[in-house]
Amino acid sequence: MRAVICGYYGRGNGGDEALLVSLLQMLPQEVTPIVLSNNPPQTHQRYGVETCPARSAFSLLRTLKKSDMFIWGGGSLMQDVTSFASPFYYAGVMGLAQQLRLKTVAWAQGIGPLKRATTQWLTKQALQGCTAVSVRDSQSAKLISQWDISPLIAPDPVWALESKPVQGLWDLPAPRVAVNLRAHPLLTAKKLEILTQALVDFQKATQTFILLVPFQKSQDLAIARSISDRLPPSHKIIELEDPRQLKGLFKGVEMTIGMRYHSLIMAGAEECRCFALSYDPKVSRLMKELDIPGWELDQLPDDANLISTAWLEHYVNGDALSQVQIHSLIDRAFMHRELLQSVIDFNLNL
Repeated sequence: MRAVICGYYGRGNGGDEALLVSLLQMLPQEVTPIVLSNNPPQTHQRYGVETCPARSAFSLLRTLKKSDMFIWGGGSLMQDVTSFASPFYYAGVMGLAQQLRLKTVAWAQGIGPLKRATTQWLTKQALQGCTAVSVRDSQSAKLISQWDISPLIAPDPVWALESKPVQGLWDLPAPRVAVNLRAHPLLTAKKLEILTQALVDFQKATQTFILLVPFQKSQDLAIARSISDRLPPSHKIIELEDPRQLKGLFKGVEMTIGMRYHSLIMAGAEECRCFALSYDPKVSRLMKELDIPGWELDQLPDDANLISTAWLEHYVNGDALSQVQIHSLIDRAFMHRELLQSVIDFNLNL
């Protein structure tokens, strides 16, 4: 079987690349993946898969016509907060695949936020036409259950992503604390200044080595550099392109201060204490589900000392997820693999 895989791939976002690798890791052996990518040569080189330009209508149609299955490959594809156009693209490709009578799967989705009636309708139509649907959180399941859709609910597949060691990590001074911040309207210049000062104070109190970890260069690297300019030499900006190494990085980290959703998942999966700065409902839901301390960015204190003190308290007395919790999350994440296998088995037995 040939399966077209569609997601936010080839744009240098570590979390979305991790979802792609997780899906490739879980894809049954009977399936040949064709990945829709915004950078096809790079995706082919990194993962050894057949690719198709995501924005070429001709190539896309030709690829779909030669395929048996279409998969939305994880993430928050159907949301209209960061982009109004995005849901139209993803729903459009899904609709085309359904018109061509491919088996269609919405896989490991985080649905919403959907602020507009139009994007809600698009999402409903796309999901109702799917052969199978899985979501990564109960809020997404609650939303689409209103449309008489009963999805599989399982943790994000990145919990189960195989990690790889990072060369030279263990040569860096210990203990280590990782920091991931991304550009966002809620992260104003004033808030970034407060967080930077808090990090300077925290490092001075703990004598930790700070790892600044951009997940997407276009949105994270400039912020990492601005923080780097304020820190003493005991820090390093680490840029990793392989999502398996990105996850493996957190094996050597005591605590993570994370803004991105998948920075917290990767850190949590590697038994690293986490402190969250939420810019999005998906991060807030993860904080609640796993009891991760942190702040909503729009409620961040104005006092850098208060923030650094909270970080210090969690660093000294906070707990990472237990091995029992981690193993449970990983085991349940593999339910997304079982969903794919069930669709494949059903199709092969027709």
